[in-house]
Amino acid sequence: MRTSIKWLLGLALGLVLLLAAALFGLWRWAASDDFRQRAQQQASQALGLPVQLGAIRLSVWPAPSVAVDDVRVQTRPPLTLERVEARPVWSSLLAGRPELDALVVRNAVLPQQGLVALATAVQKQEAAAGAPAKPQEPGASATLLPRRIVLDHVTWVDAKSQRLTVDAEVAFENEPLPQSLRVDVVAGRFAGAKARLQREADAWQLRADIGGGTVSGPLRLQSQKGGAWRLTGDLATERVEVSALTAPSRALAGKLDARTSLQAEFRDPAALADALRSQTRFTVRNAVLQGVDLAQAVRTLGASRGGQTALDTLTGNVATQGRVVHLTNLVASSGLLSATGHVTLAADRSLSGRVEAKLTAGPLGSVAGVPLQVAGTLDQPSVTPVGVSLPGSGAASHLGEKVEKGLRGLFGR
Repeated sequence: MRTSIKWLLGLALGLVLLLAAALFGLWRWAASDDFRQRAQQQASQALGLPVQLGAIRLSVWPAPSVAVDDVRVQTRPPLTLERVEARPVWSSLLAGRPELDALVVRNAVLPQQGLVALATAVQKQEAAAGAPAKPQEPGASATLLPRRIVLDHVTWVDAKSQRLTVDAEVAFENEPLPQSLRVDVVAGRFAGAKARLQREADAWQLRADIGGGTVSGPLRLQSQKGGAWRLTGDLATERVEVSALTAPSRALAGKLDARTSLQAEFRDPAALADALRSQTRFTVRNAVLQGVDLAQAVRTLGASRGGQTALDTLTGNVATQGRVVHLTNLVASSGLLSATGHVTLAADRSLSGRVEAKLTAGPLGSVAGVPLQVAGTLDQPSVTPVGVSLPGSGAASHLGEKVEKGLRGLFGR
C-alpha cells in the first residue's frame, strides 16, 4: 500500500514538474522575438493595417494572463496602447473552452480618425475574404466577449483634437449586453465627471455627476423587426452648470434644470449619434450669454459682437435631430430687459435664428420690441437688428436715448 502511494506521489510530482517545464518553455517562447514577429504579422493581416507589438509576456500567478506592451496600429494618426492584457478563466482553460475573464487596456490614445480608418480597413479585409461586413448587433452572442473590460487612462481624441481621458469598467458577466458600467473622467473636456449605469429588470438606470449637479433616469433598448433596435430614455437634469456640458465652449453659463425624452432607431451602433432624436424642456437660472450683448444691440440699434448678457432666467425647448439642435420658445428675462425667439445650431456649429428684445417696465414705459437676427457660430455669435431704419430719424434717435437711459439704470452703465 505504501509503495502504491509513493508511486502515485511520484507520478503527481512528475506531472507537476512536466507542466512547470512546459509553462517555462512556453513563457520563454512567448517572450522571444520570433513569437512577437509571428503575432505582429498575424495582427497586421487580420486588421489590414501595419501593427507593431512590443514585448509579449505570459503570467501564471496569481492569475493566468497574456500581456502585450507598446501596441501601435499604423493608422493616420496612429492608435497607441501602452499595454493590453487578457486574463482567461482558469476553469475554462482546463475544460478546453477558453473564456476571457477580463480585458485590460492601459494608457491608450485613440484618435477618432484612427478608429474610423481601422474600421474601414477591417471591413475591406472581410469583403476581400468573401464575407461582407455586417454591423454588430447590440444583442449579438457574448461568446467572444470578456466578462469585464477595464480601461485605465484611455484617451479619446475627437476630430477637433479635443481630448477626453477616462478610467472605466464594463461588466458583461457572460451576457451580450452590459450589466453595469462605471466611467470616471480624469482629464480633458469633462474632467471630474462620473457616470454609473446599472441594469435592472426592464431598463438601465443612469446616474451622472457633472457640473455640480446630476443627470439621471432610465434607458431602454428593445429589438425591432428586421434586425433593428430602438433606444428610448427619460432623463432628469438637476442643478447642472451648463458650461460643464458644453466644454470647452462657454457660450452659456448658469444652473440648468431640464426634462429630456430621447429615442433612436438604428441597425448599426456606429450610426446611433446621427439617429438620435430628443425633446427637452429646460430652465437656466442666473444665465450668462457670452459673445453677445443684447442690451447694447437694443440701446444702439446696431450689430452686437462680443460682450455678454446677464439674465435672471432663460427657458425654452430643445429638439435635436442627429447633430442639429433647434431651440424654440425661448424666453429670457432680466429686470427691464426681456427677449423671446428661436435659434438653430447646425452640425458645423453655425447659428441662425431670430430674437426680439424689448423693455417691459420701468420709468420709460412700454417700448416696442427690437427684432434681432442671430448669426455667427456658437463660439462667436452675433445679433443684428432687422428692419430698423436708423439714418438720423428723430424716432430712432429718441428710441435709442430712452433705451440707453433705462439700460444704464438697469446694468449700471
